[in-house]
Amino acid sequence: MLKTIHRRANEFIHSQSGGGIVLAIAALLALLVSNSPWSHWYEQLLQVPGELHIGGNWLMLSKPLLVWINDLWMAVFFFLVGLEIKRELLEGELSTVSQAILPIGAALGGMVVPALIYTAINWGDTTALRGWAIPTATDIAFALGILVLLGKRVPVSLKVFLTAVAIIDDLGAIIVIAIFYTEQLSFSMLILAVVGVLCLMILNKAGVMNLGVYIMVGLVIWLCVLKSGVHATLAGVVTGLSIPLSNNAQHGQKHIYPLKTAEHALHPWVAFVILPLFAFANAGVSLTGVSLPIVLQTVPLGIAVGLVVGKAAGVFSASWLIIKLTNAKIPTGATWVQFFGVCVLCGVGFTMSLFIGGLAFENEATAYITQLKIGVLLGSIVSGVLGALILLRSPK
Repeated sequence: MLKTIHRRANEFIHSQSGGGIVLAIAALLALLVSNSPWSHWYEQLLQVPGELHIGGNWLMLSKPLLVWINDLWMAVFFFLVGLEIKRELLEGELSTVSQAILPIGAALGGMVVPALIYTAINWGDTTALRGWAIPTATDIAFALGILVLLGKRVPVSLKVFLTAVAIIDDLGAIIVIAIFYTEQLSFSMLILAVVGVLCLMILNKAGVMNLGVYIMVGLVIWLCVLKSGVHATLAGVVTGLSIPLSNNAQHGQKHIYPLKTAEHALHPWVAFVILPLFAFANAGVSLTGVSLPIVLQTVPLGIAVGLVVGKAAGVFSASWLIIKLTNAKIPTGATWVQFFGVCVLCGVGFTMSLFIGGLAFENEATAYITQLKIGVLLGSIVSGVLGALILLRSPK
């Protein structure tokens, strides 16, 4: 009995759909608590202070729980993203031009069109326009989880395509955060962060295979980036990109794969702890007084339409053009209807959209945060349901 429970628990933890299910439960729980008599406890929990002291008072960080989750634990998520990007570039779907052209083009289309739609709807409102990047994101855990739950109705090639698009999407989000959501730079701390990055490059060039060394340097970079004014999660990506793929063992040496070791070790923690924790901390929104006029305000409307219409139109049209104009082909075994269904699923922005939105409206009125959450939840739910229905009704 215990062996059966243990085996099924392991299967769930290592399944691609498991993370999406736990993420959905965490988001639902946040919504339920936010609209219950315990909502004030929820708000107080997110504001619980946490302090980090190094060398007495030589270096002190004091931040509420919500900021620790968004700045530190999400840096771990982006560390995993960095690992995935590097693996895909070296030996995955992005390792050759012929393989990479379709997902890269699809991801770019899926970022440009939603951004244009949001900008058009919010044109003239300077504050609202700060959120133009919110509907450009795709939540890989949610979207891929839906695909896996649909089982054999979806060809494996479409799951690979969606994964590649979402990874490039994350890379695009990283670039957007670095360029557009960075203010008040501290150049001294930025220089120290660059020195840390150079150390990572030297370690990689020297063939150092010890993950702990890279992580220690990465933590120093994270601290410097946090103090520099650039969002600290970028340190996670840089550290992930520095991890070696293998030691190129020769003459009887033991093969070591640091990148894959780190990726496999981190995936359960990110999927079942970090992302659900982020969802619980950020998805809570009071629905008291929420009505159709509020939903139709330009910010939530721009986000929702950008995710549902913009993502599907951008990913599908860019892919169609690339397939028609180059040697790229539609994913093996998939029909155009199934392919469009996956394009619609790319509109499940959830985690990444909330993250970008939190940066965009960080210093703005609470009303903008409420509108952000309503738009992201509405757009992601509609995209997920619509995409799943298209795939379910499409011929095998």
